[in-house]
Amino acid sequence: MSIPVTCPGCHTRFRVGDQHAGKTGACPKCKNPIQIPEPGDEVVIHAPELEAGAKDAQGRSVLKPIKRQEARLSVNIGVAVVGLGVLVLALAWLVGRSDLGESQLYALAGGAILLGPLLSYAGYTFLSDDELGTYAGASLLWRSLSCGLVYAFLWGVYLYLGSQLFGDQAYYEQGLNAVQLMGLGAVVLGIGTFAAYVCFDLETGAAFFHAALYFLVTAGLRFVMGLPLLPGMPGGPN
Repeated sequence: MSIPVTCPGCHTRFRVGDQHAGKTGACPKCKNPIQIPEPGDEVVIHAPELEAGAKDAQGRSVLKPIKRQEARLSVNIGVAVVGLGVLVLALAWLVGRSDLGESQLYALAGGAILLGPLLSYAGYTFLSDDELGTYAGASLLWRSLSCGLVYAFLWGVYLYLGSQLFGDQAYYEQGLNAVQLMGLGAVVLGIGTFAAYVCFDLETGAAFFHAALYFLVTAGLRFVMGLPLLPGMPGGPN
């Protein structure tokens, strides 16, 4: 065991054997006399072998912070999302240029339902706050499914309210004005924001952007199909 020594003259630091404790010697650098200190009692702090406090069912301390799981997109999922996006755009382009007649409404409804859970899942991975905790696994899948179906149902709410409030002729033939369209959009986005808040425990702002993501993507697909961005807009069939 050695004793740490600091020369008071040149401030050189070195160690000497404990057999020199209490003696006086010369600094190896400046040769000034140095009084070697007595070895002090060392205090050793050992980590506890067992954590005190209550345990949960897995034997973990309930007082110890649990590391949050992140719900971020992996590389494979990211590639799958990009590939699926390209496929959806291609299908939307083909459907828009096919003569489906009255069946087009069913194609739009089916696409809205299929895209709902997928966009809800993708949106949550970007908007979730790891500091507040995130959902993962089966819980995340069920919540994405529920929220996505609500989003798809809101397109039906949009169509129903538009025809009931403004009449079929104004809605389907003449087209609605900007104030009417914004009013319908505000109702739908408000309900969608509440759905995202309930399903994912997102903050209000994040819940709004989560709902807006779905409607922006689906409205964009309508444009790819050659339809107006929103039903009821002047300029073409709805």
